[in-house]
Amino acid sequence: MDKPSELKSLALAYIGDAVYEMHIREYLIKLGNVKVQQLHQQAVTYVKATAQAQVIQQWLSEKHLTSEEEAVVRRGRNAKSGSIPKNTSVQAYKYSTAFEALLGFLYLDHQTERLTELMDTAITITEKGDGGNGTRVDSR
Repeated sequence: MDKPSELKSLALAYIGDAVYEMHIREYLIKLGNVKVQQLHQQAVTYVKATAQAQVIQQWLSEKHLTSEEEAVVRRGRNAKSGSIPKNTSVQAYKYSTAFEALLGFLYLDHQTERLTELMDTAITITEKGDGGNGTRVDSR
């Protein structure tokens, strides 16, 4: 992959979704959670559209992203997708796509340290804000 910035935003979001899902699964396993059903329910807290939208909006409002990252986010937010899932708002879906596109871009651009930093920050934001669901993962 020579220039990830030239990929379509939905392609970036596709890979970003997988990268974040894997990061979350590793995080939960490291906490010592082993029951698969419990792992899945906890993972959803982090990977659902409303949680991702909350994270990206906080990063934008706090000017946490570089100008290059903001450009990727804008492209991701404005990407035209065929359909919106029933269980989320259009706005949350657009921002979650932007979140995933950013992670996909950083992954494909081999910006591993920045990617890890943002994903770890996303976990912290989601846990503080309950991911919009009132559910926290017990990290004890």
